[in-house]
Amino acid sequence: MTQTAQFNEAGAKAERSRFEEYLSLMVGGQTFGIPVLQVQDVLSHQTVAPVPLSPAEVSGSINLRGRIVTVIDMRVVLGLEPFSPDQCPKSVVVEYGDEACSLLVDEVGEVLELNVGECEPNPANLDSKWRELSNGLFRLETELLVVLDISQIVSAPEKTLDA
Repeated sequence: MTQTAQFNEAGAKAERSRFEEYLSLMVGGQTFGIPVLQVQDVLSHQTVAPVPLSPAEVSGSINLRGRIVTVIDMRVVLGLEPFSPDQCPKSVVVEYGDEACSLLVDEVGEVLELNVGECEPNPANLDSKWRELSNGLFRLETELLVVLDISQIVSAPEKTLDA
């Protein structure tokens, strides 16, 4: 084996064994993951100010340390029933570019360190809406973790307005 081939093989192995951290969260009984580097805050229940004429996905906005942050109901984004007034969803504030959004979720789990090489592509039978919002999935011991594409989620309300 040539030295170049050995170097390429070593590089491929290193790429397959690269680990990244994901924050796990639950929405509608399904486990999702967000890259930890995109998570800014995890908040308990917040008072959300409604935004008139906003898309269904947008629950309103919150003031987070002087910054107005759009609140997105992940249940609506994923095609599920929205949160009812008696529920107390958790809020995961994510950053994408210069945009901050608060994602309302059922529960926030733990930080998982996962091997990027084990991330599988979206299966063909995954709901088309979910497939659009996902960067793949990981097989955990007892469940699947769907990796959310923050760029698609942040732009989802804009797509609704354009339609």
